[in-house]
Amino acid sequence: MLTTQEKQWLAQQFPSLVQPRPELSHKGTFGTLNIIGSSVGMTGAGVLAGVAALKSGCGKVIIGCNQSPLNLHLIEMAPELMLRDANSLINDTLATAWVIGCGLGISEDAQSLMRKVLLLIEQNKSVLIDADGLNILSQWPQVKKLTPNVVLTPHPKEASKLLQTTVAEIQADRCVAAQQLSQRYGCWIVLKGHDTVISSPEQQIWCNQTGNSGLATAGSGDVLSGIVGSLLAQGIPIEEAARSGVWMHGKAADCLVEQGIGPIGLTAHEIIDKVRMIRNLIVVC
Repeated sequence: MLTTQEKQWLAQQFPSLVQPRPELSHKGTFGTLNIIGSSVGMTGAGVLAGVAALKSGCGKVIIGCNQSPLNLHLIEMAPELMLRDANSLINDTLATAWVIGCGLGISEDAQSLMRKVLLLIEQNKSVLIDADGLNILSQWPQVKKLTPNVVLTPHPKEASKLLQTTVAEIQADRCVAAQQLSQRYGCWIVLKGHDTVISSPEQQIWCNQTGNSGLATAGSGDVLSGIVGSLLAQGIPIEEAARSGVWMHGKAADCLVEQGIGPIGLTAHEIIDKVRMIRNLIVVC
């Protein structure tokens, strides 16, 4: 599953991630992730992110659904996930990290939630913004800077909206585009796609080498958001969380293809259990 060379590289690159977990622990030891999203018709986006977060090691995950009234009280496939109304969850003070955008929508309610997340960012909370959160952000040129505790995870179309350019321009030089985004917003950027590019707030660049075309499937980005959000909630330093989360997401898809599962027809939920296995293999390397 992991070569000796990969294990050595992982230990060098992600020293916090490979540490064994303390036996004397409880769910609070491993953080709480709040996910704001899951509007009507898009509940599954938050669920995928939530399950990915739990299976990446987060102690507790709460999904704030942008649905009023909230008629959904249990996800049968994942009863461990707690469901709340997004407008009540946004006032929670106990979360160790936040994800916003997975199935959020762009309604007035969604934009109100996003404004409240910007207040959390001002308080230096660890926040990942994806999907509709990025679409809303692209409509707010008055937002000049975020903080180094924030991760944006755009695909090329979302990146083009944030930079007010074209997808062709983004794809022509993905490293430059990622650097422009990190400079524009003063935060971490994960520019998704083939050889996903990660840029630090200081515009240092890493290009991920794991993954395959099987990741081009609905919900894959939600799974990635859950993984990275989970690592942030667990207290993994943000550089390691962003880079290792992308690496594990891609590595899971590579392992599945090696087993004959995909790349054609690979589904997002199939990635999640493989990520859990890789996460455990990393800890013991």
